[in-house]
Amino acid sequence: MKHAITIFTLGAVLALSASQAFAAGDVARGKTKVATCVACHGQDGQSIDPQYPRLAGQYASYLAQSLHEYKDGRRTNAIMKGFAAGLSDQDIDDVAVYFSSLPTKLDGLEHHIQGN
Repeated sequence: MKHAITIFTLGAVLALSASQAFAAGDVARGKTKVATCVACHGQDGQSIDPQYPRLAGQYASYLAQSLHEYKDGRRTNAIMKGFAAGLSDQDIDDVAVYFSSLPTKLDGLEHHIQGN
């Protein structure tokens, strides 16, 4: 029983640390940093052009990772690399939590993937 309590406690501590790590951004600051993003992804993160992903409601950790990958070249897209290059780590976290905080309208992939 003592072993189970120790494992449970360790799991709780890890879970709290992980959520704090992913919650490093600030939604209000993020909203002020998305002026270039909205040209393609929409003011509300709901792109109407299927060639641009909808960002609203995506996981903040996924969005942040994607921006870091564009910035360091692991993802290749000349436009996104240019935009990401000027972002600090804090900017990336702020933008990611901002778009993550927006409600998504995406309930399926119809008309959002080329060929469908």
